[in-house]
Amino acid sequence: MPHTIHQEVTLDADAGRVLEALTDAAQFAQLTGAPAARLSATEGERIELFGGHITGRNIEFVPSRRLVQAWRAASWPEGAYSIVKFDLDQSNGGGSTRLIFDHTGFPEEHHDDLAAGWHKMYWEPLNRYLSRAR
Repeated sequence: MPHTIHQEVTLDADAGRVLEALTDAAQFAQLTGAPAARLSATEGERIELFGGHITGRNIEFVPSRRLVQAWRAASWPEGAYSIVKFDLDQSNGGGSTRLIFDHTGFPEEHHDDLAAGWHKMYWEPLNRYLSRAR
């Protein structure tokens, strides 16, 4: 069975704004405090995050709904890629968005660090960034 991380968070912004923060290099760098990233909302485009520690490619982008990326850490064995999927649900009728996140296919020994890292490096800074932007 593939290794999986499933997380759900509620963010105080509409789905389009959440995906914009995750796919715009300047915003992503501002929200994480990490070196400038290479990001886009274009399917097939290369991505580079956290000073090159994370690299990959956009696989699917559906505005205000979904972002899927092939994703790997520099420390992983050569050729090892995982899939990260950000699904957004704004069906609550309000200004908040439920982000449903799944990360699959990563090396098993990295599960705990990755699970904690998504909260520390993505959800917490993203929530702060979106709250300030309102």
